[in-house]
Amino acid sequence: MRIDFVSDVSCPWCAIGLKSLEQALARMPELEVDLHFQPFELNPQMVPEGEEINAHLARKYGASTAQLEQTREAIRQRGAELGFTFTKGARDRIYNTFDAHRLLHWAALQAGPFQRDLKLALLKAYFTEGKNPGSHEVLIQAAHQVGLDSQAAAAILASQDFAEEVREAERFWQAQGIQSVPAVIIDQRHLISGGQPSEVFEQALRQIAASA
Repeated sequence: MRIDFVSDVSCPWCAIGLKSLEQALARMPELEVDLHFQPFELNPQMVPEGEEINAHLARKYGASTAQLEQTREAIRQRGAELGFTFTKGARDRIYNTFDAHRLLHWAALQAGPFQRDLKLALLKAYFTEGKNPGSHEVLIQAAHQVGLDSQAAAAILASQDFAEEVREAERFWQAQGIQSVPAVIIDQRHLISGGQPSEVFEQALRQIAASA
């Protein structure tokens, strides 16, 4: 079964969706899964230095400070239930993530689970540790942490390697109608949207596997 997980490393519901999906898959060891992480930028025009997050979200969604905090608390609780820590106050800015997607594309070309491991490392760097996932230093550190060649990672980030591949992938998924993330596409046919509970993922995966 092929699973394309379309997401951004600055998206909290993507972290929740990924942990929920993994929890569901852990209950289905008989299922052989080929998992691919696909790029989506929530803020493709974001400047490199980022923007204060409350101001950004208020402008983008018209949400009040109280509404934002209520949503953050719900996210923190969901994360805790899944074993993922959203550190309160850790992410006070939102950043450009294009280079993170370039590095994730490169990680997918390496033999082994490097893309998945790098994805989790970057989600943790931003949501748990409050680091900038657009910073080359943070990206190189995350690559090294998961066993990738840090010098190769640095060389990629210093170049424009994989930039067009990432943009092409982003255009493809947008053309497929993906406007929000996470979007989980099963066998290039079935869409599960949002940070669903693991039970929802498990039920859908079992139904799709049975019909196949």
